[in-house]
Amino acid sequence: MVIRAISESELVAAAASGDERAFATIVRQHADAVYGHALRFFGDRQAAEDATQEVFIKVFRTIATFDGRARFSTWLYRVTRNVCLDMNRAGRHVPQPVDPVTIEPLSEPDFANDVVFVQTFERAMSALPAEDRDALNAVTLFGLSYAEAALALGIPEGTVKSRVFRARRMLGTLLRGREGGVAGELH
Repeated sequence: MVIRAISESELVAAAASGDERAFATIVRQHADAVYGHALRFFGDRQAAEDATQEVFIKVFRTIATFDGRARFSTWLYRVTRNVCLDMNRAGRHVPQPVDPVTIEPLSEPDFANDVVFVQTFERAMSALPAEDRDALNAVTLFGLSYAEAALALGIPEGTVKSRVFRARRMLGTLLRGREGGVAGELH
């Protein structure tokens, strides 16, 4: 028996035609990226969980409208971003502002303590300007090319590149601190 890997377009088509297993596979494949974007947008785990749930409800209801002109991840990124923005506009969840000055850098690179690193990294991500964070999330979390991110964000490709560069540079500065930190892990 030969098992053939199903392509993303076949998986999306199956989900669009009502195949619940295909949709569940899509959710499993993309839940981390959706949750990660929402967590970085809101800075709050509960808000991120709510947004993730809303994203996949919206995807379930509208997947048949996906036309395949862009990659599915590009479409999903737009849905995720719009759900976060809509939740923010509705006042249901508000992004938590973070003062970059209050972020405590790791005193030394201690990779045995992943929890501290993740918390420090997420606080640093929250300190980024929203436009830079969106561009970085599109490229790193959703794996979009600069051109795809530009299309999803509705801005020129060069602007995406500069925002991603600025975000990486600021993250490096915030995480490096005075002790050398973990900035090398960002690239």
